[in-house]
Amino acid sequence: MRLFRLRSIPCAFALAGGLALAVSTVNVRAEPSSRTIQTPPTASAFTPDGKFIPPDDYREWVHMSSGLDMSYSEKPSTVAHAQFDNVYVDPQSWKAFKATGHWPDKTVFILENRSAASVGSINRRGQFQTEEVLGLEAHVRDETRFTGGWGFFNLTDGAPAAQIAYSAQCYACHQAHGAVETTFTQFYPTAKPVAIKAGTFTDR
Repeated sequence: MRLFRLRSIPCAFALAGGLALAVSTVNVRAEPSSRTIQTPPTASAFTPDGKFIPPDDYREWVHMSSGLDMSYSEKPSTVAHAQFDNVYVDPQSWKAFKATGHWPDKTVFILENRSAASVGSINRRGQFQTEEVLGLEAHVRDETRFTGGWGFFNLTDGAPAAQIAYSAQCYACHQAHGAVETTFTQFYPTAKPVAIKAGTFTDR
């Protein structure tokens, strides 16, 4: 599911659907926005030089949604093969979201791109996910670290990742089309009703 960026617009990612700018690590906390709900930073971790440390256990997090060959552009896809996109969010943030309809500070989303296949075992129709991971991306909320509160990252081989520059299309797209606090909650079938009930959902 192309939940982090446009498939047809380069975003300094490897493949993507889903972030170099120096990141401040000064230990002075700015006042969070009135819409920010604070929770323990259990999923969001950074190196001293501001690189995001990818979580090892993201597949044990809460699964938000999966999409097949989604694109936010009418232009033909340049991807040569079909792929699934799986979105996960850290459990602590999901717990807070269910109670408030807001994604709290320190929320971490992981977008996993996996290769799709149609031939295998007893399958005769449709497509299924394979073991091949094509890419990983992160969308992280940190009100004191990022301009606008959110940062995007392209994750490679589990190594700490530098933030994708604010000039990338990811930021403008999410700002313009994110249904809840710049996130594509409109594509998360269990989160969307929560946001609608809480009054935090914008139909975009």
